[in-house]
Amino acid sequence: MTGLDLSSPVAVVGTGTMGQGIAQVALVAGHLVRLYDAVPGRAAEAVAAIGARLDRLVEKDRLTGVERDAARARLLPAGSLAELADCELVVEAVLERLDVKQDLLRELEGVVSEDCLLATNTSSLSVTAIGGALRSPGRLVGLHFFNPAPLLPLVEVVSGFATDVSSATRAYEMARAWGKTPVACADTPGFIVNRIARPFYAEAFALHESQAADPATVDAVLRECGGFRMGAFELTDLIGQDVNESVTHSVWQSFFQDVRFTPSLAQRRLVEAGRLGRKSGHGWYDYGADAERSEPHTAEPQQAPAYVVAEGDLGPAADLLGLIREAGIHVRRVDEDRGSRLTLPGGGQLALADGQTSVEFRDVVYFDLALDYRSATRIALSASQDTSPQTVAEATGLFQALGKDVSVIGDMPGMIVARTVARIIDLAHDAVAKGVATEEDIDTAMRLGVNYPLGPFEWSRRLGRSWAYDFLGDLHRRDPCGRYAPSLALYRHAYADERVEGSAS
Repeated sequence: MTGLDLSSPVAVVGTGTMGQGIAQVALVAGHLVRLYDAVPGRAAEAVAAIGARLDRLVEKDRLTGVERDAARARLLPAGSLAELADCELVVEAVLERLDVKQDLLRELEGVVSEDCLLATNTSSLSVTAIGGALRSPGRLVGLHFFNPAPLLPLVEVVSGFATDVSSATRAYEMARAWGKTPVACADTPGFIVNRIARPFYAEAFALHESQAADPATVDAVLRECGGFRMGAFELTDLIGQDVNESVTHSVWQSFFQDVRFTPSLAQRRLVEAGRLGRKSGHGWYDYGADAERSEPHTAEPQQAPAYVVAEGDLGPAADLLGLIREAGIHVRRVDEDRGSRLTLPGGGQLALADGQTSVEFRDVVYFDLALDYRSATRIALSASQDTSPQTVAEATGLFQALGKDVSVIGDMPGMIVARTVARIIDLAHDAVAKGVATEEDIDTAMRLGVNYPLGPFEWSRRLGRSWAYDFLGDLHRRDPCGRYAPSLALYRHAYADERVEGSAS
């Protein structure tokens, strides 16, 4: 059996924001939906709230009045779990506690038929552990919707250790029939999105803790250079610092305190201070009525250099050479194979961030990775205390001549976008190697679940097979804490072709 007939009754247990959202999705798809909550009166309140949202859909011409009335007729509050006996799917969206979910699902096993599919909407608990309390754990599957469930398309379909393939297939097809985009995932801490997204937050916080850049500057570079919808600081303020830190801490603990997932001390202090983000009026940013808007550091205008000397093709930044010529700046080419860099008129050099620091070399300014150098509106530069002011000024003037705002940050290896993207790519390759999900599903999950401009494997193909491995290797040598050590999976990916050619010879 694949999927569920849309005439089949479906139940949602738990009537919070997520429970109501899931119920609305099933309802609009055509199911008869029963809502149950252990607190008396809550289910009836949820039915009324969903009805009001259906009214708004009619006002926005997303639903006809006839469709709304039919949906309302299919939505019923349940006074007890016994009223869910004929349901073919029950989704629990109750308190995020293992014992609570286990007790509920054990009780449901005694109510529903043997063919009823049981689903948990957990975002941080192990589906395997939840199912471990059941007589028939094979029929339990994770259905991780993203909030708000009626709007966001992604659903992670999570198979626990004991989940039957048929159960996962039914859940997958059901999500697709509901108009969602399902991705298949093994039961791993954080599933796909919350596992692979950790560096997006962690690297931004590390830059802040190292005093390399302030939150507004990091966020602006991630948006205007990296192409991300939101920066890490503003996004966690929106999510809630307590919620985001809780997920990070859960993933870290579940991976036995793996250093790659270590939580941020700065974020911990924020939570301890009660600065939880928008919901408390203050997080990384102040949301008070009289608060001044935090602005990114933007360099003062500088004169553009008359020419640059190009060595190599600049790798992922090769498009810059054309932009520089279009800006009327002469590009001289040299044949020496000493790497990919630009030499400025004053003798200083400009290089794409590669995991090294400016302090190691004489008069070097690094520039950050961009999603698209033509459309990027901001570029970050990194310089050490030994970099000459002339070199910084010439580098700044060069990018300003290309129409970019320039943010000069501290001497941080890997900059902002580059270190973030490299770590995301690494975790994605590691996840595939460990059977968490396919490359295609990971790319889909990261684009739809957290609005990344590219999936990790799309980034990887664009940047080259060995880019992330070489980049993280450089970073690891300068910060050998283990956090930046590239995975074995990334090594295999980077040098697979090289090994094949070597064995063939």
